[in-house]
Amino acid sequence: MLDRGVIEELLDWEFEGLDLDIPEDIPREAVIEAFCQYAEEDYYEWLKDNLRSFFDHGNPDWNQIIEKIRANEE
Repeated sequence: MLDRGVIEELLDWEFEGLDLDIPEDIPREAVIEAFCQYAEEDYYEWLKDNLRSFFDHGNPDWNQIIEKIRANEE
């Protein structure tokens, strides 16, 4: 789950750079929440896709995984 405070700061920063304002009839908190929901859905799909790739769609190469583990330990 994304940190809503961090996302609020990100949106403030990016909106300023884009010279973008939230319309007055849309609550700021609703925009933050909608963006978080959007990003979380995309993030979970990305994670699932990467999990399938990493574990070769249920046929993992455990030797390759061990190599990755060892490389991270160095």
